Amino acid sequence: MQAVVAHAFGAPDTFAIEEAPTPLPAKGEVTVRIARAAVNFVDLIVSSGRYQVRPPLPFIPGGEFAGVVEAVGDGVSGFKPGDRVCGSKVGGAFAEFVAIDATLVYQLPATLSTADAATFRVNHATAYHALVQRARLAPGETVLVLGAAGAVGTAAIQIAKALGAIVVASASSTEKQALAMVAGADHAITSGAEDWRAQLKAVAPGGADVVVDPVGGAATEPAFRSLTRGGRHLVIGFAAGSIPSLPTNLALVKSVSLVGVDVRQFSLLEPAASAANMQALFAMHAEGKLRPAAVEVYALPDFAAAMERVQSGAGTARVALDMGGPHQ
Repeated sequence: MQAVVAHAFGAPDTFAIEEAPTPLPAKGEVTVRIARAAVNFVDLIVSSGRYQVRPPLPFIPGGEFAGVVEAVGDGVSGFKPGDRVCGSKVGGAFAEFVAIDATLVYQLPATLSTADAATFRVNHATAYHALVQRARLAPGETVLVLGAAGAVGTAAIQIAKALGAIVVASASSTEKQALAMVAGADHAITSGAEDWRAQLKAVAPGGADVVVDPVGGAATEPAFRSLTRGGRHLVIGFAAGSIPSLPTNLALVKSVSLVGVDVRQFSLLEPAASAANMQALFAMHAEGKLRPAAVEVYALPDFAAAMERVQSGAGTARVALDMGGPHQ
């Protein structure tokens, strides 16, 4: 098969398309013929060697995908060749085929195409796990979403609204604020503005009950300070590039919580709960509560350009590679 191969951690232009062995499913695995593979910010972190899990070299970048089951390993039930699925793992998706533990793969409902599913799972599963299991979001609570036009941000807006929350979106430009409003946010404020807290107070006088934070950097502390009593600040990632430090007395004085969200560990350690989350997300999608984002599709030879596009943070569309598998 053809695959993007990295022989050392580094920039996308140091990787190359090579012929690699088509993986056979081991016990408990399925092999999937990939239709599309999402290009996510986390793929840049993994391929640069800065992720908490460093895959052994050489490795194939890419984590999230959708396609069709090609083969089923021993001990696997519930899947057969031809089934439409989506899934994710650390590495392996920028290839024509991937072998993956069957507990990390999900059957697609008829309402979700493989084209849309390729960019659906990771960010929606992250936002749902964050809001439901980690924040225990209640209807009527106010959710502040940082990086609201990003993939996790727009997923969080839609899921929070579906769960009955009031949503304040923080985004850096009028274009991105407009996207957040289309996603369902009740209010939009300007990230990084000198009067950011005043803007927030104008639309949420009591502060936020929950902060969804995939950004980090300078955005974290003012958001943490804006929590109401009993509030929960969800630490999801550091798209801004730096890991912030917080005065821990704020948690004591305000009676608020800093809550970590690691959907990868959740999927691995609690597969039944992770599968239930996916079924809930599929149901929300079928009900029209979750709308797939626009996607820019790149051909496999243009993988470096696709990764650099994600690295730049420009635009609002998701990015995916067409891996040649059947789009159904």
